[in-house]
Amino acid sequence: MTADRKAVILIVEDNAVIRMGAADLVVHAGYEALEASNAEEAIRLLEVRTDIVLVFTDVGMPGTMDGIKLAHHIRNRWPPVKLIVASGRSIIEQSRLPEGSHFFPKPYSDGTIVEQIRRMLSPIETRGKL
Repeated sequence: MTADRKAVILIVEDNAVIRMGAADLVVHAGYEALEASNAEEAIRLLEVRTDIVLVFTDVGMPGTMDGIKLAHHIRNRWPPVKLIVASGRSIIEQSRLPEGSHFFPKPYSDGTIVEQIRRMLSPIETRGKL
């Protein structure tokens, strides 16, 4: 990303309080945050916003797709988008997630999430400065 454009991160979480907290975390880390309360909203945003570089999704959500199915859908349709998956209900084995995605159990450490986002986006951010 260039100095004047921030990387765009989509937070997908059905709990409004958790979603707003994650969005604040992303914004305070220096990124732009978009929010969706379910997979369908997330897909609609991905279809119109070509600047989304990372999706941070919860596993347990209402609707036709949970966060794991959403992550696989994103990987198949938008392969460059980075993925972080979180769950407060169960530990998800890496083998159930798309290649290159990262899992975090809830409650997660804000610092750990920001560190992982920076690690995942560093090649994109570096490329944008060239």
